[in-house]
Amino acid sequence: MSTEPTPIRAVPAERVSALNEAPVNPNGGYVLYWMTAQRRVRANFSLQRALTWGQELGRPVLIFEPLRVAYPWASERFHAFVIDGMRDNAERCEALGVTYYPYVEREAGEGRGLLKALASEACVVVADEYPCYFLPKMLRSAARQLEVRLEQVDSCGILPLRASPRTFTTAASFRRHLQKTILPHLLAERFPHTDPLQLAVDHASEAFDPRGAVIPDEVREGWPSLDDRPVELSTLPIDHEVKACETGGSTQAGKVLARFLSRGLQRYHVGRNDVDHSAASGLSPYLHFGQISAHEVVEAALRSCDWDPSRVAVKPSGSRAGWWGASPAVESFLDEQITWREVGFVFAFHNPERYDQYESLPDWAQTTLQAHSGDERPYLYSLEELESGQTHDELWNAAQRQLCLEGKIHNYVRMLWGKKILEWSPSPQEALARLIHLNNKYALDGRDPNSYSGIFWCLGRFDRAWGPERPIFGKIRFMSSDSTKRKLKTKNYVARYQARLL
Repeated sequence: MSTEPTPIRAVPAERVSALNEAPVNPNGGYVLYWMTAQRRVRANFSLQRALTWGQELGRPVLIFEPLRVAYPWASERFHAFVIDGMRDNAERCEALGVTYYPYVEREAGEGRGLLKALASEACVVVADEYPCYFLPKMLRSAARQLEVRLEQVDSCGILPLRASPRTFTTAASFRRHLQKTILPHLLAERFPHTDPLQLAVDHASEAFDPRGAVIPDEVREGWPSLDDRPVELSTLPIDHEVKACETGGSTQAGKVLARFLSRGLQRYHVGRNDVDHSAASGLSPYLHFGQISAHEVVEAALRSCDWDPSRVAVKPSGSRAGWWGASPAVESFLDEQITWREVGFVFAFHNPERYDQYESLPDWAQTTLQAHSGDERPYLYSLEELESGQTHDELWNAAQRQLCLEGKIHNYVRMLWGKKILEWSPSPQEALARLIHLNNKYALDGRDPNSYSGIFWCLGRFDRAWGPERPIFGKIRFMSSDSTKRKLKTKNYVARYQARLL
């Protein structure tokens, strides 16, 4: 064993916040990392924080990754994706000798009491901060019940959530803020350790060894782990019509990133909207489930062009291009990965009760939608007709079928998909409800702040008023299938999904 102190550095202070006033228990048997949103053991501030606690207290770390069955829109698609990641985490932890406890509920409520049982033997509990879906409520509930300190750690993006002073109404205003503030957060010491477990194991000593945490016998007996009781998806009380469609996990995420770096990144600025050979990264599902880190993705993109921060433009302009001092392709990707992804996280963070509500739309958008709510709709479709892709519009049908079958829609076509639901619904409020339902039910990257940004953008969030004023849309940016077909070569795309009837 090493005699040197473990060189796990502290997580930036603005990324850590306590959720209760309970004390640290110095006599506990381990530091508990409750893994819920950042489901990986690489480049993970939450895990890093747990390791620094272990270092301070001289206790090993227990990584606990649960999966409940009663979450909204629970399905085979999402369960399979998470369980793929659990297998990767188990393999990595086993190789390093670190205790990892994956738990999958078999029926609703079966896991009740498990966290409290684990926490009763812990020095401190570290959890993932995530400003969306049911996770904030779950953490608040746990904070009221646990008798030991519970912390949440922000690994959501490059800009810490608490470094954002307010909600931003447009991408341009957020981009200007980033251009004024982002550079310090790109320093190597502000990034998470790439492989914190390996680092801790390599420097294990008598004072601190991350290995050796013991799961209490009563926990193992009362709540058998995924290793002790393998799961069969078909037996779980989840949606079995929404089938698994893509391999999840950190290993696959790394392959997707490598493929993007070699085949897509350098033509991203010109090929992202290519329907047949898109240069899009394909990383959004892995980012959503926390199976790859935003920091790892951004670092790889910057490394690909030998980025030097001294080339960054001095004057923040709010411009999408020409500020980073990187190649046009990398700048285009960074604008999507940081500006557009993280503006949604900031919005959800500052609007925890409103981010998914119609009333959170800008006043101008609500006004214009209300003014045109009584306009005649040339086509009105039920939710069932939309869900099954049975409309008069072959391009829209193809997009919906891609969503149902593959858990995604081509980038540009996804915007059209949302705009047409607004056009074909009896009211803008009903359109929003349908967008949220269809996206969250089928999209691998749904139920995410970034995903809500895309949905609400269709109704005016992060956008401005457009003219000329149109029926139904009013001043909301308009899109049509005909204009999309003129911009994109959609013939093969439509044919591909027409042949795959639901």
